[in-house]
Amino acid sequence: MPSRFLHGLRLQLAYFTGFPWLRGRKSGGAGAILRFERVRPRQPGSFQPLASREISPTFLDRTILALKRWKYDIISLDEVCQRAVTLPQSRRFVCLTFDGAYKDLVAWAYPVLAKHGVPFTVYVPSAFPDGVGEAWWLALEEVIARETRISLVVDRSERRFDLGTTSEKHQAYAFLESWMRSLPPADLSLAIRDLCKRYSVDFAALSRAALMDWSDLERLAADPLVTIGSATVNYPILSNVKDGDATREITMSGAVIESALRREVRHFAYPFGDRAAFRRQHVAIAAEVGFASAASAIAGMIEAEGRTDLHALPRINWDGRRTSLRALRVILSGVVPSQ
Repeated sequence: MPSRFLHGLRLQLAYFTGFPWLRGRKSGGAGAILRFERVRPRQPGSFQPLASREISPTFLDRTILALKRWKYDIISLDEVCQRAVTLPQSRRFVCLTFDGAYKDLVAWAYPVLAKHGVPFTVYVPSAFPDGVGEAWWLALEEVIARETRISLVVDRSERRFDLGTTSEKHQAYAFLESWMRSLPPADLSLAIRDLCKRYSVDFAALSRAALMDWSDLERLAADPLVTIGSATVNYPILSNVKDGDATREITMSGAVIESALRREVRHFAYPFGDRAAFRRQHVAIAAEVGFASAASAIAGMIEAEGRTDLHALPRINWDGRRTSLRALRVILSGVVPSQ
């Protein structure tokens, strides 16, 4: 937290010193891809460990207005791929992408995006609209929010966690989320299902309520400004699965979405997308499968003239960890943020 605060302060100082306007044209890259997760009104409650991954519809609206005011081209992923391999254009671009396939996108983000008439991409794990996806991070949040004490088997030992205070809840969530992210998919599924069974959380219903179904996606797919991308079948951390399983996850999701929506799926995103979530071999698989691009959640700018790997595209996380449009202005000038 202190390092994030200091980085935010540095971004603010850079804005007021005129840094975004002093950088040379080539130093800031050709443009950037912004990565969003949930967009919805602020929720009540003191324990919301996932709130840092959200923004409000109002802030999304302000972000788009700012991008237009700053004369950025807001473009599709297809155009990003074109600009990444050609000479730099006179205006930088921004591309808007959404991970997780949350139902909030249809309810809260889409009206804002449609009002502004801007293109965007949503990356979909195909098990989610099928109603069998497991949003384990939401279930973990729900269990900890409800209870004052929990126990579960961690690394073959029964562990107990006191959750009497908000601080204890946050500590338990941070520990258990990190542990669950280290598990192979089958072990992760067993762990979260056991936890939900112990504390009477309807895991399947919770996941279905939060995530889009095929009717939601059909509505989006009917809009020519919307790009539907793939994000595997079950949204596993690819670093935790065998190469053969990773290949099936990457390949099958696109085929399922194409069959359901009768629309070509050209773009892919690595689940979670940080440096620990995928490896170089997964980049090679995404390219071999035939995706035009594959996006990470690793911070960075898109360079022109082929200097950016289209199957390891960097993105800027734009969420509740940053609420300053001044910071965004500095980041888009080419300052890579800490994430």
